[in-house]
Amino acid sequence: FVTPTSSKIPFQEVLLRRLANTIKLVPQPLLWIVVEPPTESTELSEILRKNRNHVQTFGVQGKLHSLEAELNHQRNLALKHIEHHRLSGIVHFAGLSNGYDLEFFHQLRDIEVFGTWPVALLAATRKKVIIEGPVCDSSRVIGWHLRNVNNESVSPTPPIHVSSFAFNSSILWDPERWGRTSSVQDTSQNSIKIVKQVVLEDESKLSGIPPEGCSRIMQWRFNFQPPVTSRYQILTSSSNGGPR
Repeated sequence: FVTPTSSKIPFQEVLLRRLANTIKLVPQPLLWIVVEPPTESTELSEILRKNRNHVQTFGVQGKLHSLEAELNHQRNLALKHIEHHRLSGIVHFAGLSNGYDLEFFHQLRDIEVFGTWPVALLAATRKKVIIEGPVCDSSRVIGWHLRNVNNESVSPTPPIHVSSFAFNSSILWDPERWGRTSSVQDTSQNSIKIVKQVVLEDESKLSGIPPEGCSRIMQWRFNFQPPVTSRYQILTSSSNGGPR
């Protein structure tokens, strides 16, 4: 599990604590790689220290122009760490805004090459849920859909989100095993972009989970917005001495 962090993410400490508590419930083996930028805050370290299934690395040196650029940079650092140490397993990018059914972790272990699944997108400011993910015949991916619960079509060919797929880590250093001529790191410095391209190159290598037609939601993405600063009018005491 790869999780990037940033001070720009609203409620970061709360979300990290929630994800840490979920991961504590997952049977071994599981490796949680948390990438965080340099910070003077000790709260993140205290949260992670209570979870023994993690590697903490330090990512961004200086500020990048956007939150997504910062998170992608950290994901790339995690992939380099996985490739350098040849960590064998299934890689999934677990954003802080993600929520999981524990069955999801069992399904991940059955992925051989690439896996994908439907995801429910929830926004606090909208009274609807959007479903994004693969269209499956059993475990075979035959297409993609992005449709909300009101059956209103949003996009016929949505881009696959970085948190909605998983892949065998050996593709990072053993490309010939998967019919490729070069490793991800040799192809581009932007490993995230290349991995997403590889995932979509050949749908025959994609396995949809759960295998019963990808019919179950096991991951949710929550769209948290920063709190709006409220202005309070400070009133002086009334003539009788009480607050007004």
